[in-house]
Amino acid sequence: MSEIDALITDGVSSSDPAVGLRAVRALQRLQERLEAIHVANAREQGWSWQAIADALEVSRQAVHQKHNRRK
Repeated sequence: MSEIDALITDGVSSSDPAVGLRAVRALQRLQERLEAIHVANAREQGWSWQAIADALEVSRQAVHQKHNRRK
């Protein structure tokens, strides 16, 4: 079982808020990593910021500000 799987399992089954909140944070970190990887992949494949924003159900400006590496 991966560390994330263990945190999620513990977070769901525990009544301790600290355990549950650690699980929430682990999921947030995983989501952030997955988003960064797949936004970069989409851009490398020629996707527009608008197409990525539509797929993520956010605004084009939000995704561009978060992931644009040319600053």
